[in-house]
Amino acid sequence: MGFALTILVGTALLMLPNSRVGPGAASFLEALFTATSAVCVTGLTVVDTAVYWTPFGQVVILLLIQIGGFGIMSFASVVGLAIARKLSLRSRITAAAETKSVGLEDVKGLVLGVVRISLAIEITVAVLLALRFMLGYGEPVGRAIWLGVFHSVSSFNNAGFALFSDNLMGFATDAWICVPISAAIILGGLGFPVIVQLRRQLRTRPFSWSIRTWTMNTRIVLAGTIVLLTLGTAYITVVEWSNPNTLGPFDWAGKLLAGFFQAVQTRTAGFNSIDIGQMDSASLLGMDVLMLIGGGPAGTAGGIKITTFAVLFFILWTELRGEVAVNVFGKRLSRAVHREAITIVLLAVGVIISATAALMLLTDISMDALLFEAISAFATVGLSTGITAGLPWGGQVILILLMFIGRLGPITIGSAMALRERHTTYELPKERPIIG
Repeated sequence: MGFALTILVGTALLMLPNSRVGPGAASFLEALFTATSAVCVTGLTVVDTAVYWTPFGQVVILLLIQIGGFGIMSFASVVGLAIARKLSLRSRITAAAETKSVGLEDVKGLVLGVVRISLAIEITVAVLLALRFMLGYGEPVGRAIWLGVFHSVSSFNNAGFALFSDNLMGFATDAWICVPISAAIILGGLGFPVIVQLRRQLRTRPFSWSIRTWTMNTRIVLAGTIVLLTLGTAYITVVEWSNPNTLGPFDWAGKLLAGFFQAVQTRTAGFNSIDIGQMDSASLLGMDVLMLIGGGPAGTAGGIKITTFAVLFFILWTELRGEVAVNVFGKRLSRAVHREAITIVLLAVGVIISATAALMLLTDISMDALLFEAISAFATVGLSTGITAGLPWGGQVILILLMFIGRLGPITIGSAMALRERHTTYELPKERPIIG
């Protein structure tokens, strides 16, 4: 309800006449789609953000991205702290649920730590980008600062909104633009629990870090991020190396930078430095997988999350080896985690397949493009082959629902819609069907 209300407020603000360039106001669907994409930190658009929205409209989008990326309940908790200087039990419970906190005693410190980390990263990246826009491209000081702030917030929150009509294609080989944005995306995609733990260790033991003291969540997220970024960069760069419409015109350094940048975007940020619509179908399929996996939990990233994918991988590895318990980094996984991971993946696949089938019935667009769009919306990525604006209103409504479900998570939506929670006091006899 909090996310839905924020989206409706953003829609109303974007429908104001002073939010749109030119006479009249934005249509309800245009405003709703943009507000949903901003609050759900997706980045899919049906209009050109750079020329369609006025500075006021762009500020509204920026605020929606910040609130949506930080989390509605966490944002409400910060407001409550600012006003009342304390958190009620209800606020602590809701903030703990959203930030995936284990206990209630440290919620206040965790929420405030998240605010400090977010602002520190966003300010640092904003300064770097503003200096580059001002010194490297001759932008006026005010314009350079605005570009730096907007793209910094958009990148750390994994939103993918850009203030250029071609997104970031004009900066494909500019490391001073692509690297800070990529760094912000990676940090935002790690998830706040990982960032907070690393920050605490840096403050308490800056010269004596020990991986053994990290939680299983931190180890899985960091290892998974490194592996997926490496494989994604290699895969995209190799497949697109000779494509004259993407990486072909660049030198080897530019190809590596652009390949890395696009691999980073599959962490659920929707920037693009090359034309996604001109990429090879094999690249799109590989990006489908990376987008579906997403980033770390309890952060600004979407997808089923690295931890969910890792749990499924270790379950598979354990079954193939004939072992009983699933062990990860010297610890045993709870069977409840097995069921949760399987549930999330099956729900996600079911939602994506259903949405893709519905889009295929509404349009004549190829399945690979529609599947890419559906996964991008559900995983709150924002990458597009360029078909979003051309979809019929029914198709755009489907993408709106996908973004909303993907941001909150299928289990959250399913639990909210459940009529009641059942508690059984008995167990039925066991019987085993033939598997495989």
